[in-house]
Amino acid sequence: MQTAKIHSVETLGALDGPGIRYVLFLHGCPFRCKFCHNPDTWKSGGFKTVSSSEIFEDVAKYADFFKFSKGGFTASGGEPLMQKKFLIELFGRLKSIGVETAVDTCGYADIDEDTEELASLTDLFMLDIKHLDPDTHLRLTGKPNDKVFNFLNFISAKGKRIWIRIVLLEGLSATPEYIKKISAFLKNYKIEKIELLPYHNMGEKKWEELGLKYELKDAKTPDRGKVAALAKILEDDGYVVSFQ
Repeated sequence: MQTAKIHSVETLGALDGPGIRYVLFLHGCPFRCKFCHNPDTWKSGGFKTVSSSEIFEDVAKYADFFKFSKGGFTASGGEPLMQKKFLIELFGRLKSIGVETAVDTCGYADIDEDTEELASLTDLFMLDIKHLDPDTHLRLTGKPNDKVFNFLNFISAKGKRIWIRIVLLEGLSATPEYIKKISAFLKNYKIEKIELLPYHNMGEKKWEELGLKYELKDAKTPDRGKVAALAKILEDDGYVVSFQ
């Protein structure tokens, strides 16, 4: 039986996919995003180990809520694709009782047999695109973005439902010019929805507690009017858009 390192659980989530959802936040991430609000998922300790059966039995309690709300189960993180074998085992059991499955991912993963199998068991991928520009992506996350786009190509070729998530950071991604660029880029794919996530500094305290330097202390949250204007650019290009 497969086990996983997890950070936390949210049993009635409403922000990580459609409907009411059981959200499992897995431990570990290959990125070191400067705007991360869960840097505690990076450290070597501080996690709980659970079996796929434990999680399955807990999720099954909420099956009626999922059916009523058209919700389901979301694997988030951290980065869930770092623990693919666990998800394959869990998703196989969840699909057997009709629970819709989603993965919230940065897409930084090799396309191997496990990725293929997990994709076959996943109904929805919510893919974070941190930045289109390779140098900016490297500066923001510590990793290049080539694997992210390889993963997008992979799930697109599989005909998977895809939501794109974009963090809006002043001066980098919260600009009309950048939104127009990403709109043009995504025209090559069938995207069900785009979620705009305005930058916030709610993770700053966690960074300080972990003894990490928070480099975005002076960054401001884009105001709602600006976010709405950026959303309209995408809507005018034919995308379904939501923002917080």
